[in-house]
Order: sequence, then C-alpha cells, then structure tokens
Amino acid sequence: MKITDINDLDNTSISIYVSASEPQLRHYREPDGGIFIAESCKVIGRALDGGMKPESFLVSEAVFDKEEVASLLERAGDITIYRAPSDVMEKITGYHLTGGILCSMTRPELPSAASILANASSGRSRIAVLDNIVNPTNVGAVFRSAAAFDIDAVLLTEGTCDPLERRAMRVGMGTMFQLPWTFISREDVCKTLRSLGYRTAALALVDDSVTLDSAMLKDELRLAVLIGNEGNGLSSETINNADYKVIIPMSHGVDSLNAASASAVAFWELAGRP
Repeated sequence: MKITDINDLDNTSISIYVSASEPQLRHYREPDGGIFIAESCKVIGRALDGGMKPESFLVSEAVFDKEEVASLLERAGDITIYRAPSDVMEKITGYHLTGGILCSMTRPELPSAASILANASSGRSRIAVLDNIVNPTNVGAVFRSAAAFDIDAVLLTEGTCDPLERRAMRVGMGTMFQLPWTFISREDVCKTLRSLGYRTAALALVDDSVTLDSAMLKDELRLAVLIGNEGNGLSSETINNADYKVIIPMSHGVDSLNAASASAVAFWELAGRP
C-alpha cells in the first residue's frame, strides 16, 4: 500500500471525500460509471466481503493503527491510503459517524432483475420491491430488515434512492452488499414480476385488502412484497395490478407505519416462516 499524508482538506487528492455530491460520485467517470464512498469498518468490511473494489482510503491518524482498520487496509491491497490528523478529519461533515475511516470504491455494474431472480431460491422465495422510496434512511433500514429476515433479493424502481448513498449504507450497516439488488422499471412492475414467476403483494390501505397474516400469502411459493413511497404509498395502478392487496392490522387508531417499519413487519411475517 502507498501511504500519503494529508495536512488539510483543500488537497485535491481527497476532494471526493470532502466535497463531492452523491450525483457527482455516481457519474464520476461518465459514461464509464462512477464510485461510492463507504464509511466505518463494518460497512467497508461488508463491501469487501461482497466483492466491491476499493480505490483509495482516507483514514484518521487516531485509528490508523487499530487492528480492525489495519486488517481492512491489508485486505485492500496495493492502493493509496490517505492519512490525516484527527483535527483535519473532524472538519469533514459527518466525521463522527465514520469511525475515522472512509473508502472510495468502484460502483458495481448492476445485474438484470431476471438474472437476480433466476438465482433466487429454487423453492420458497421472498423478495422486496421498493417503489419510489426517496429517503436514504428508509432505504437503508429496509435493506437491514431484508437481510435480517431472510429476503432473497431487493428490487428498486427508478425513483427510489440509491442504496449506495452514504446515509443508506450507514443505516443499513452495509447489508446492501449481502443481498442481490438492482433497479427495475416502474412500468408494469407487477406484470414483469409475474412473468418471472412471482406473485405480488402490495402493502396498501384499501378496502379489499387481506391481512398480513393471511394463510394465502404464506402459502405462496414465490412472493414479491411491494412497498411504496413514504408520503403517497404505491400508485393506484400498481395496487390494482397486484395479485394481493395487503394491510397490517393495527390498533389505537393508527392507520399506517412508515416504509421502514412496515417492511420489517412484513418481512418477519412472510419470509422464512412457512
């Protein structure tokens, strides 16, 4: 590894860590793809486990010699390690959430939905579909629940927040590197999933919904759970085209949960519990 000491944040070598926006990172090598910034040992470790390719590190002197950090740097191979004093690192927005270590990584080329689902369990399978969920905190939380409750894959419509945004990765604890995922067109999403062998269950507050604990849902061999936008939920078209409309029974006059909470309840009830 090549260690380069950095004494101030104005050094252009580390501009991607300091000032680049998420869109700039995504299009960093336009038209040849981009990069993303992973932070903390947990997230970076899961990214490496998931086959992500590191390009450089930015590490605080305060944690540079810690065993967990040293192990990650060793795994990364022959790349540049930027090392900076703690007082310099603390000027980076959100520094105290990073654990003193950040890593730039090559954005992966995403597979098709068809290839992901072809590799899903040949028997009982559960996947999640995130439709226009725009908050990175919610996206990260959904991935974390999906990994915890044995969801086989996650599909995201084009309007959904990128799972490789730093906040999504942080909240998701890097679980997006443990599950196969990709983007899918919002148009005819139910028809597309049906053609790939999945019945669809739309979480929706409509009169003809079945409850989440319905035996019909549990009996389905391959089921896709559709979760909608934080404010507006799923579109009426998606709801009407779904095989099932599903509601989570609640009390005390509460009519709904936010996307992250609803997904956790749905995954727990439907996944891995025949």
